[in-house]
Amino acid sequence: MTEVQDLARFVGGASFDDLSADAVAQLKIRVLDTLGVAIGALDAEPIIAIRTLVDDLGGAPQAAMIGGGKTSIDRAAFVNVSLSRYLDFMDAYLAKGETCHPSDNLGAVLAASESVGGTGREFLTALAVAYQVQARLSDVAPVRAKGFDHTVQGAYASAAGVAKALRLTEAQTANAIAISGTANNALRVTRTGNLSNWKGLAYPNTAKEGTFAALLASRGITGPELVFEGNKGFKDSIAGPFEIDWSTEDLERVNMTIVKKHNAEIHSQSALDAAMDIRSQPGFDAALVQTVRLRTFDVAYSIIGGGEEGDKHSVRTKEEADHSLPYLLAAALLDGRVTPRSFAPERIRAEDIQRLLAVVEVRPDDGFSARFPAEMPASLEVILSDGTVLHSTQNSYEGFHTDPMSWNVARAKFDAVAGRFADPQLREEIAAVVRDLDHHTVRDLCQLLGRVSTHQLER
Repeated sequence: MTEVQDLARFVGGASFDDLSADAVAQLKIRVLDTLGVAIGALDAEPIIAIRTLVDDLGGAPQAAMIGGGKTSIDRAAFVNVSLSRYLDFMDAYLAKGETCHPSDNLGAVLAASESVGGTGREFLTALAVAYQVQARLSDVAPVRAKGFDHTVQGAYASAAGVAKALRLTEAQTANAIAISGTANNALRVTRTGNLSNWKGLAYPNTAKEGTFAALLASRGITGPELVFEGNKGFKDSIAGPFEIDWSTEDLERVNMTIVKKHNAEIHSQSALDAAMDIRSQPGFDAALVQTVRLRTFDVAYSIIGGGEEGDKHSVRTKEEADHSLPYLLAAALLDGRVTPRSFAPERIRAEDIQRLLAVVEVRPDDGFSARFPAEMPASLEVILSDGTVLHSTQNSYEGFHTDPMSWNVARAKFDAVAGRFADPQLREEIAAVVRDLDHHTVRDLCQLLGRVSTHQLER
């Protein structure tokens, strides 16, 4: 058997009964969390533009879009994943050489599952498959250092999850994964330098294309059977050699994913906890801050601290702000929180935050780097103009895999983020269905998501 056929056998054999109780509970928390941040993005300008385009293009009403309306499965996948990705408030998986966001697969798996009348158990199983595939490929086949985006592994994960949701055969699943993996090898320039809207849309595009690949495979279209190990295949051209024995894999990797506490890039979470701690210390006054020094692990420095992916002190847009440690620390120290409101244009341009981010220094620490990804160490020092020095060191945060977010905390986050577009009764109905999703159909959930509307915007 080829390696993609081995993977397809793993996908085909996956069952809800294989999931531990902990994995089911964490999957449900990820579903609630992802839907919350998706709902919270309904009025974002790029989302409005995407939704207008999809409405203009039309499409067979096969799957629901969050916020109402139906379209073709692949376009619904694009809309829904764009929503869950836009705020950059979703979950993450930390591998030594790669970071990915497995919840980016949810919107595609949801659309596919709804289109075939899937059960909640089928949906959760397909989502667990996508989590497992993306996380394990991130473990053994990182591509960031080679100039490729983390969406590359997602091409295999999205196709696998959607194929499972669509109930494809093993042969069809292998073709879907092969087509998607061959066709979707994105460049890391997406997340370097001055960031564009594409930062938040790169994975929605991958999810859309993974969905389309599965639909093609369902009609008999074949893909390169040696996509992994073949001449000019993934290993030969991009990843280098690696091994995964899919016959020994389980569906438990979701337990190693982490949920964001702060609305900021994932590697900033412990540093932001340190900023919150300093802000609460006696003598702190944001107006007196003269210098801010952060020591962190190399991945955080490289991606959001001003390392290999570019300077992070020139911040003009939402995309640049949520990937800038200087901006995020300034927002936390000034406002005592980092939420979607932290990225409003007027907040980004404000004199106080621009002044403060300019005095933030970020340095990598070899000792901290050795402890990542088991920990997310951050040591923050704030020096005030009167000579006062405040300090805080944090190694993880609530939502990290060593301190998992509880359902109640996840529900509070869901209410806070989704509250503008879903009233208390609707939020309660959505949360109740998610918590008992293994006893509901996917259409039960999608009907509720279709009732969410920007007309409920709280003034």
